[in-house]
Amino acid sequence: MNFTTQWSIDPDHSSIEFKIRHLLISQISGAFKIFNGKMTTDTDNFETAEISLSIDVYSFDTNNIERDEHIKSKDFLDADQFPEINFTSSKLEKIEGDDYKLYGNLTIKGVSREVILDVEFGGQAKDGFGKMKAGFEISGKIDRNDFGILTNDRTETGNLIVGDEIKIHANIEFDKEED
Repeated sequence: MNFTTQWSIDPDHSSIEFKIRHLLISQISGAFKIFNGKMTTDTDNFETAEISLSIDVYSFDTNNIERDEHIKSKDFLDADQFPEINFTSSKLEKIEGDDYKLYGNLTIKGVSREVILDVEFGGQAKDGFGKMKAGFEISGKIDRNDFGILTNDRTETGNLIVGDEIKIHANIEFDKEED
């Protein structure tokens, strides 16, 4: 008999960050401050994990209010029409040791694409309150054009102001839900 285990993201001990090239000379970093998600596993076998994640687009933060409002506008993420970014896993494949590949569908601005992300399992431990935790570091790259984030603003020399590749980095700590 299989028993499923439910996990939920601990937002106080998790982060979702990104980087994108600016003027092709530097990186702009930012984060989404509000998100939630669940993971279901057969017992504690993470290779059976089914993961879902929802990110509040309005929580986009690069530490520059003017830039953040522009990114949330129709020019980029169009938060008024598409207030959430969603991810649903299709497979978590163990590669070797603590390294995994996470396959799933990422939906931004109503456009869904399959993505493959690198995952490093950090382990499990009980916190000071006896709650079981599991930690994962997730990274990958997406092309903003694949999701309809199509700004083509250019500098005087013809270079894109913002690069096409978005680097994603997340540290996710899940809480095991009690039976």
